[in-house]
Amino acid sequence: MKRILYSFLAVFVSGIAVLAQQRPPAISSPDVHADHSITFRYFSRNAKKVMVSGEFLAAPVSMTKDTSGIWSVTVPPVKPDIYPYSFMVDSVSLADPSNTYIFANERFKRSIVDVPGDQPLVHSLQNVPHGKISYRYYKSGTLGTTRQLLVYTPPGFNANGKTKYPVLYLIHGGSDTEETWTKVGRANLIADNLIAQGKAKPMLIVMPYGNVRPAPMPEFTKDMVSDIVPFIEANYPVIKESKGRAVAGFSVGGGQTLNIGLTNPATFAYVCSYAPYTATDEFKTNFSNWSPDAAKLNSQLKLFTISVGTEDFLYEPVKQNIAMFTEKKIKVEPLIVPGGHTWMNCKLYLANTLPKLFK
Repeated sequence: MKRILYSFLAVFVSGIAVLAQQRPPAISSPDVHADHSITFRYFSRNAKKVMVSGEFLAAPVSMTKDTSGIWSVTVPPVKPDIYPYSFMVDSVSLADPSNTYIFANERFKRSIVDVPGDQPLVHSLQNVPHGKISYRYYKSGTLGTTRQLLVYTPPGFNANGKTKYPVLYLIHGGSDTEETWTKVGRANLIADNLIAQGKAKPMLIVMPYGNVRPAPMPEFTKDMVSDIVPFIEANYPVIKESKGRAVAGFSVGGGQTLNIGLTNPATFAYVCSYAPYTATDEFKTNFSNWSPDAAKLNSQLKLFTISVGTEDFLYEPVKQNIAMFTEKKIKVEPLIVPGGHTWMNCKLYLANTLPKLFK
């Protein structure tokens, strides 16, 4: 009996030892240091090559492995901001498994690293009153389904109060989701901080899911006007006039913003497009042979802006669109800044937009 017990204990202890060998060690990644340099770590005993790639690097950087199978590298100081990054493990792109801060996207898998500034940045979590983000479901008659959107309500919001709030409808990029503007773009914290500073008016920010596939993509314009706006106005104390509605978006969402806003100027008085992607059938249909009543449209639009970075791959098409609108005598305010087609610039565009809305 003792012999059986000893054998069992030996197998049990041996099994624990095997599991301990298989279990990866607890590692910290990324670690942002006081000088804004960043250390990345990844565990793999079998990988042949591991690299880190990020929008703060000119090119991917190789990581080195220690005897325990932990790959690591420390990159030089990075300009404070929020950046996506990923690991390339034997040519396979992976999010950082030690980081729970994931980029909300349907196509690529990236993690996020937040490099804080010596002074709080506009998107930083600061000691100010904070609004609330709610996940809501609405019935889309246009698409024949129930869909999700996010609603930011500002600090002090009272659903039963007398205050009627303006609304910004904020659209994500092409492969992003309805969560990207909060998880990556920090739209809620930017709004919190600007409202606390008295630079932006308290407002609702509605972040819908702009991908309606397999339905035709132009159906999103109908969904916005016929379903999303009515849902918000039926469920929140908001201004139900164009002067209380704005629409903005990035990349594909920037193109959707132009389609939605400029074809519905009686609905939206503020149209703010960020690095818009306009090589779509909807845009061609709406604007190829466009002959607007410029005087009427300019009187309806309280603000029309288009923003883009000089290193953005859409820089030239965006400049052409700005020129087209100018030629049509539509008053458009361009914002041209350094940088590329990035969510770092998205935060900049939004921070520039919010103080101009609903004045």
